[in-house]
Amino acid sequence: MSPELILSVVLGYFAVLIAISYFTSRNATEESFYTGDRQSPWYLVAFGMIGASLSGITFISIPGWIGTQNFAYMQMVFGYILGYIVIAYVLMPLYYKLNLTSIYAYLGQRFGAAAHKTGAFFFLISRVLGASFRLFLVVDVLQAFVFDSIGIPFWVTTAGSLLLIWLYTFRAGIKTVVWTDTLQTFFMLLSLGLTIYFILNQQNWTISESWTALSDRGLTQIFEFNDFKSNLFFPKHFFGGMFVAIAMTGLDQDMMQKNLTCKNDKEARRNMMSFTAILVVVNFVFLFLGGLLYLYIDANGLAIPTKIVGDETVAAADRLFPFVAMEQLPTLAGVTFLIGLIAAAYSSADSALTSLTTSFNLDFLGLDTKSAKKKKSTRLVVHIGFSILLLFVILLVNATNKTSVIASMFDFSTYTYGPLIGLFAFGIFTQRTTNPIGLVLISIASPILIYLLALNSPKIFDGYQFGYEKLILNGLLTYLGLWAISKKPKATPL
Repeated sequence: MSPELILSVVLGYFAVLIAISYFTSRNATEESFYTGDRQSPWYLVAFGMIGASLSGITFISIPGWIGTQNFAYMQMVFGYILGYIVIAYVLMPLYYKLNLTSIYAYLGQRFGAAAHKTGAFFFLISRVLGASFRLFLVVDVLQAFVFDSIGIPFWVTTAGSLLLIWLYTFRAGIKTVVWTDTLQTFFMLLSLGLTIYFILNQQNWTISESWTALSDRGLTQIFEFNDFKSNLFFPKHFFGGMFVAIAMTGLDQDMMQKNLTCKNDKEARRNMMSFTAILVVVNFVFLFLGGLLYLYIDANGLAIPTKIVGDETVAAADRLFPFVAMEQLPTLAGVTFLIGLIAAAYSSADSALTSLTTSFNLDFLGLDTKSAKKKKSTRLVVHIGFSILLLFVILLVNATNKTSVIASMFDFSTYTYGPLIGLFAFGIFTQRTTNPIGLVLISIASPILIYLLALNSPKIFDGYQFGYEKLILNGLLTYLGLWAISKKPKATPL
């Protein structure tokens, strides 16, 4: 594919998104930005959440991950199912009952302002890092296949991408995102299906033949029960996946803000369970695609792409999918891949930018969602501010990241989402009260202690490697710490 064609596809796709923004922002109020006027059809939200949940990281990293982890990621996906059930039947009824726009307002009602801001603070860190990793992937691909060849530096590509996202989200926020996410999910799944078709057709393979070939190479292995020290050990992945789902969806303003645009909690639950069923299937198909990519490069004598990080050349499995789709398959495959990649990456980045603005305005500045000129101007400034922050974090990721992006993102999430699990669990399952200073200190100390434990675990525990159970331990440590400094509520006088 020529750089001119790639650039034309990117600009054309964004023109469609801006057109959607124009139509969805007509008659939009300030409240529309935050709540979508609570009129979103549940099936639209469910379908759109697929793209936002999977993102560019799933689109790029999961196929490339096959080479080192086989189908073991499905252990984590099976854990997601339990996590989403908890979200649907425990968390969402609570959010709707309290009529929340920012979910961290629950912590404020339960424990006070310090808890409210602490929860929002951990979300801001988590989402800034997560959105940066996700957006980095698509920018990295565009840079490698388009902009390097015409002399445009990485930071300009990143800034241009963020500017385009800002342009179609700044007017109506979540009201626009619900619709653009639906379109982007469609293109992502279309790209997934067409890429599999083109690979099978070009190589004259059937699905069953491909699966047999993958099985013969041991790439289809899902479950790991033999080595409990491995970070792929089934209980670690399964229960880690459960808590990752609870944390990164149920305790995440970005994902929950979409759910809270539904008319009521019944429709939101229906949305969540439909989303869960589709997500499990789609993740499995992405893993199958990853296996096909490895079979393809072997069959054609190709090598996994590399990239330079600092002074070091490292294998770039995250570039395997774009390399095959854009340089080896027919042009149509490259075009659909590119649209799917942009759709996957921006379906998470646009909602992340909207939710970051929402959380900062409501949780830290104390604004409400009603229309006011001053509040609108503040929202625009905050929206721009987070765009600039994402730019700097993406540049940092580009300069330092040497591993699979999905591995890095999930690793960070075990530290930043752990305190949120502990805070919400303590609030929901106990009636005890705690002092604000202690709550803040414990929430900060918990991830630090877990990090130090994980860093030294191979020496302390004879080669044991911590995986996603770090998230569970982080939440448990926060919970126990809060219990230790808490007290029973005063009895209500008769």
